[in-house]
Amino acid sequence: MFRLVSIACAYAGRVQLQQLVYFLAVAETRHFTRAAERVHVAQPSLSQQIKALEHELGAELFSRARGNIALTDAGQALLPIATRIVADTETATLEVQELVQLRRGRVRLGATPSLCTGLLPDVLAAYHRQYPGIQLIIEEGGSRDLVRQLATGSLDLALIVLPLHSNDPALDATPLLHEDLVAVTTADTPAQLRIEDLRDRPLVMFRRGYDLRELTVTACRAAGFEPTLAVEGGEMDAVLGFVEAGLGLAVVPRMVARRRPALRATPFAPPGLTRTIALAHRKDAEPPRAARELRRVLLEHVQRASALPEWNP
Repeated sequence: MFRLVSIACAYAGRVQLQQLVYFLAVAETRHFTRAAERVHVAQPSLSQQIKALEHELGAELFSRARGNIALTDAGQALLPIATRIVADTETATLEVQELVQLRRGRVRLGATPSLCTGLLPDVLAAYHRQYPGIQLIIEEGGSRDLVRQLATGSLDLALIVLPLHSNDPALDATPLLHEDLVAVTTADTPAQLRIEDLRDRPLVMFRRGYDLRELTVTACRAAGFEPTLAVEGGEMDAVLGFVEAGLGLAVVPRMVARRRPALRATPFAPPGLTRTIALAHRKDAEPPRAARELRRVLLEHVQRASALPEWNP
């Protein structure tokens, strides 16, 4: 038996899957004609393939004495191996079909914290309704960190803020939308604010490495002053909570502000503060189909939502 298993493995590259299917049909029916009917093939063709399989393995698989079909020792040894190979192939076929038809799989999406709060909830809900079997893995981080994860293959797609400080030629970043930034506070404010109006106002500031922190600080310095930081170092939810507690003002995307009705959102006077959101992936690797479908859902959502006055990117 050990010798036959070795032979079967050695010749696995030349043994055809269909031959193993025919072998199993004969082994189960103990009859060549009934086996041919089961696998929907002419009986001479089935017999020819069984002989070819026996020739390839160098051993007879069936004894045909007096019209009775029985497995030889070689056939008995091959039976569990063939059963496992055919079963594994059927399982693999089903699994691949499920992936192709998006009944299962995963998408690894990176996004900045503000986009996780403002844009993604509605997008992911729409995607999950269409493809409930797809696992969504969300990585929250700054744009530079997300770009590094794209480069290493840890992410399929990433929503990042442009421009990047480093121009990676292997990265395909497609601008998705231009988003207004607003000042949020619990205090009364004018209809509009200028960047200069932030001078000497206590600001609630994000942690270092946060895209919004860099954009806000850069805008203040361009206006000729250093911002006054009342609290710094928080993530999005913490910053909004500090503002709600009356600790100061924060600069956040309009999409985030509209989800916090307790806060007063004030736009900046023209030209205002805006940022460009891009959808990125590696140029050298097309995203999996599940990720491409998420990209489609995201683009459709942005197109629909951009027509709404309360969204107003």
